[in-house]
Amino acid sequence: MNNTIDTQAVMQLNSHYARCIDNDHLEDWPGFFTEDCLYRVTTEDNHRQGLSAALIYADSRAMLGDRILSLRRANVYERQRYRHLLGMPALLDETLQGRHCETPFLVIRIMRTGETSVFASGRYIDRLVIDADGELRIAQRDVVCDSHAIDTLLAIPL
Repeated sequence: MNNTIDTQAVMQLNSHYARCIDNDHLEDWPGFFTEDCLYRVTTEDNHRQGLSAALIYADSRAMLGDRILSLRRANVYERQRYRHLLGMPALLDETLQGRHCETPFLVIRIMRTGETSVFASGRYIDRLVIDADGELRIAQRDVVCDSHAIDTLLAIPL
């Protein structure tokens, strides 16, 4: 058990997170978060202005699980997949509530037709913690997209 949140640990967490989504293991995705997590997808403009409205908002691991269940069973959308490209995380301050860090990302979307395009760019603004089992988890992830022009088909997590 390692209780240090360092650059290598954050890079490993983020690489497994992206691999989970990119390889369509979405049922495992909520496991990256703490039980009482906060996950939001917003735009840079909204984030800069401190607006709390988000394109996606979930305040627990159970809500993230419901999102995946809905994605698998209820939502109808064109088949697609993502490829995440992640930058180096910047470790910021550390408080009693966890370690804050920021990681740039680029998400490529591949449609069932083979059409490939840049889907989103931005940064993850995280608060990370080590849980009681000694696992590094995401307590809060704000996915801040650079553009305000978000595709209406934001089905798969970023």
